[in-house]
Amino acid sequence: MKKAVIVINGAGGVGKDTLCNLAARHFKVKNISSITPIKNVAKLCGWDGGKDDKSRKFLSDLKALTVAYNDYPTRWATEEYRAFLASDEQVMFVHIREGSEIAKFVSATDGKAKTLLVRGGTRYGKVGGYGNVSDDDVENYPYDYFYVNEKTLGEAEEEFSALIHEILNA
Repeated sequence: MKKAVIVINGAGGVGKDTLCNLAARHFKVKNISSITPIKNVAKLCGWDGGKDDKSRKFLSDLKALTVAYNDYPTRWATEEYRAFLASDEQVMFVHIREGSEIAKFVSATDGKAKTLLVRGGTRYGKVGGYGNVSDDDVENYPYDYFYVNEKTLGEAEEEFSALIHEILNA
């Protein structure tokens, strides 16, 4: 069975999760984020799940601390990747914001992971200005693929599914 591992990134609000959900209508999908284990720690510190700029900076800073301490986010994502390889899932989306972390994960997959930047055209997302390196530097990586999310849901579903087919068959 062909499998694809896709590191997906883009400014907040461009529709990354929506696109992953649309892809799940056509493929067996595993959808993870390198921030998930950090969010679990953040909740212990009183984070209420907010997505405001202050919360985004807190999560970014906390992630940076865990990266410096023991590279926990990449180790966690790599374990999820190994579980994906042993599963019947076809596509694994891995949400990673920072270019250096993307590079580490791609390396951990021996270069099998492909990278995708979602842009929001003029209708979605905010580029820069969040006040944290995780969100403000999403454009600073040499991505393999780009997708501009500015279509209706129906059009996006068809177009994005075609892109996933392309990546699966590459």
